[in-house]
Amino acid sequence: GEALEQAEKLDTIVFDKTGTLTFGKPEVADVFLSSATLLDADRLLVLAGSMEKQSEHPLAQAVVSEARKRGLKFETVSDFEALPGFGVQGRIDNKNVFLGNIKLMQEQHIDFSSMSDELEKLTGQGKTPMILSVDGRVEGIITTTDKIKPYAKECVHRLKSMGLKVMMVTGDNRQTAQALARKLDIDDVISEVLPSGKRDEIKKLLAEGRKVAMVGDGINDAPALAESTVGIALGSGTDVAMEASDITLVTSELQAVPLAIELSRQTLAKIRQNLFWAFFYNILGIPIAAGVLYPFYGVLLKPVFAAMAMSLSSVSVVGNSLLLKRFSPSKFQL
Repeated sequence: GEALEQAEKLDTIVFDKTGTLTFGKPEVADVFLSSATLLDADRLLVLAGSMEKQSEHPLAQAVVSEARKRGLKFETVSDFEALPGFGVQGRIDNKNVFLGNIKLMQEQHIDFSSMSDELEKLTGQGKTPMILSVDGRVEGIITTTDKIKPYAKECVHRLKSMGLKVMMVTGDNRQTAQALARKLDIDDVISEVLPSGKRDEIKKLLAEGRKVAMVGDGINDAPALAESTVGIALGSGTDVAMEASDITLVTSELQAVPLAIELSRQTLAKIRQNLFWAFFYNILGIPIAAGVLYPFYGVLLKPVFAAMAMSLSSVSVVGNSLLLKRFSPSKFQL
């Protein structure tokens, strides 16, 4: 009940990117080698796949899948460590290997300037780059793409037409995030957010006085879902996300998001109408039943008619509520 009431008051919708606006199943798009490397593309994928085999991140699974498609064999990794929001590190053949985003290279003081032009071009295309370095030297870049879900753009347009501000939050770098946002007509993007930082971003929006819905599906989204005014979990989401949310959709289709908000608005409108008619009947009917008109007009309502009028008021309220069964969500403007 509370979630339904709060959903009607929303003014801002924040979408997680991976698994919500996109399918969350990225695939390797490109393998680029540094001009100074002695490795070939397969060797680069062997090193990357050996590292990512230890991780459960969707990007890691994409690299492992590509290496297996090429029939490559993985090597033993020691001292492996996942670095949330950055990438992974470990040792292969007694060499320090790092695989991750630009921030990881910066943290490790690894010079990637020789590939900066390529990185800018790739991120501008909406691809997610992972940089591989061995013993402090950049060897190449692996990029991934994640397909946008059907009706994602139409969902954004529908929410905007309902007067809602639509935002996206992601751990992707700014250029990659903005490239996707442009495709979906999302004006506001919060990028380069660590998994633990989504909740803080929701807090900032709430502090501005906004009524915020967070839409997500993953474990990393759970704190933000719990913090938001209304947390909306997709039906394909993790159990943790569903438990933290206020509304769990029975589907992973994005059309259900504006539908849920539209339904909450219509439901609250019916409740207000019913309250009005209930008060109207009682304010008008009780004095008449008590004989207030008798001294002036000689009208006295018989008990049977008073009972009928009261029943009619109940029937009208129930009938008005049943009209919700005819609820038909507005069609997306394609």
